[in-house]
Amino acid sequence: MFVYGKMFKKYYCFREVIFLNWDFNLPVKLAFGVGRHKELSAFIDEIGGQVGVLVCSRSFAKNGLADEFVSLANGRIKAVFSDIRPNPTTDNVNACVAVMREVNADFAVALGGGSPMDCCKAACAIAKGDDLIEPYHSGGKPVSSAEAIPMIAVATTSGTASEVTNISVLTDMSKNLKQPMNDPAMYPKIAVIDPVLTLTVPPQVTASTGLDVLSHAIESYWATLNQPICSACSIYSARLVFEYLERAYNHPDDLEAREKMAEASIVAGVAFSHPRTTGSHACSFPLTNIYGVPHGEACAFTLDYFVKFNAEHADADGRISAFARDCGFESPQAMADEISAMKKRMGMRSTLEEIGCTTDEQIDELTKKSMSMLMKRNPIELTEEDIYNMYIALRY
Repeated sequence: MFVYGKMFKKYYCFREVIFLNWDFNLPVKLAFGVGRHKELSAFIDEIGGQVGVLVCSRSFAKNGLADEFVSLANGRIKAVFSDIRPNPTTDNVNACVAVMREVNADFAVALGGGSPMDCCKAACAIAKGDDLIEPYHSGGKPVSSAEAIPMIAVATTSGTASEVTNISVLTDMSKNLKQPMNDPAMYPKIAVIDPVLTLTVPPQVTASTGLDVLSHAIESYWATLNQPICSACSIYSARLVFEYLERAYNHPDDLEAREKMAEASIVAGVAFSHPRTTGSHACSFPLTNIYGVPHGEACAFTLDYFVKFNAEHADADGRISAFARDCGFESPQAMADEISAMKKRMGMRSTLEEIGCTTDEQIDELTKKSMSMLMKRNPIELTEEDIYNMYIALRY
């Protein structure tokens, strides 16, 4: 029996036939479409908000987008918090919580990509309490719904799908520790996905976040906790990425391509909401922490390798081969080759040499710091030797 979050998966064997029982629950309302962000006031009414905090990046606080959202809230956003670094820290969360407690907030709006979302989810989870985030993040203290305030998540990138998950990935700088925390109380109440908000995303960010979508789709499909609804979403999302990502990258003002990538992102978010992710995401954390590789690019750095590895070692039932065919490829190897080619065409790095990791000591460190619990969700459990051999193959 496997249990993770809201996912329940159990196998029964009856007369040599294996049956799979599973549950699916996603307690987030999805509001998708061009212009939907202008309905913010109605969404705040829906959650009963009176005093709110807008959580966003510094760039949105400076370029006027934050002001637009404050106006759309009809006086109910009382403070704007924008002191968030890419890959948010526990210090960022604590500062955000302090603002929420100062104004006695009863809701928050997160505006942006994964960093503002993750910061806001963690802050909302403890806003009505009196503790800092570290005991919850790494100290084992459980989140209490009684301490949480509701959140509306407004996505401005097509990538992380943080707006539909209960996961917040934070870095504790004092411990040099980057890891996720999650709890049912951390789900946003409403996720707003308006493709118009993604039109100004720069090409390199479009590429990185789009490859994050592809990683979510592929990893959730082969994860040990895969189940039919999520697997169907995985296939649908991956097909959209293969068709529309480079179009959005090459033509940033193409609203149709942006809309399709926004759709791919949210559907991939549903896809990995229960199975979660596997090896590529496990490896992404030290690639980001140590070498500063953006999250989506870091996930894609090993994705093509894992496609080939899992197809060779964990495709006895043919699921990975079927996935590749459903995405329009003759084989998983052909799909992996196309992922490699996409990365090169969009300027993403593919070797450790390109990111400044070449010595045996550096590769040893990278290997050890890649070995998180996510490796156990791979269709074949990944060992430290497997990961070391992969990094050696990707060295030059």
